Amino acid sequence: MSEKQVFDHLVYYTEGNNLVIERKFSAPREAVFKAYSDSARIEAWWGPEGWKTKNTSFDFKQKGIWHYCMHCTDENQGDFFGQESWGLAVYKKIVVPEEIVYTDAFSDKEGSVASGMPEMLITASFKEVGQQTFIEITSGFASEEALKQVLEMGVVQGMESQFRRLDSLLAKGF
Repeated sequence: MSEKQVFDHLVYYTEGNNLVIERKFSAPREAVFKAYSDSARIEAWWGPEGWKTKNTSFDFKQKGIWHYCMHCTDENQGDFFGQESWGLAVYKKIVVPEEIVYTDAFSDKEGSVASGMPEMLITASFKEVGQQTFIEITSGFASEEALKQVLEMGVVQGMESQFRRLDSLLAKGF
């Protein structure tokens, strides 16, 4: 296990081929879980700041498919402005409001998984801590090299950025 590191409001570390991210939210567990399980809500916060997400498919059930596109709308992000990043998730296990297990992969517009890009098996656990919710997200990769690839792509910074968007959404009671 690598040493726990702090980036803004989240804590992260690696354990073999796994990246573990931990964060607290000032909202009830049901609200945080709903932000993950409702199509309109996840579109409102998923992706880094300056990106807008649109779901082309969102079937939140075991074996259900979530196909989405993140589009950079922030001109200040230089070469990223105007770019699209497609993703495809398949839900493996859902325990309301405690846990979501799914695969997540880069894809194309048609939903074909992109070759040469890492695929993740993600377990998101939601725990009540008083009036707050503690999330632990474990992302498993096929190899340490695949994990290193997403770390170099800025996955930790991207997660914290999208979690700031989620904080804002939860504060509005959406």
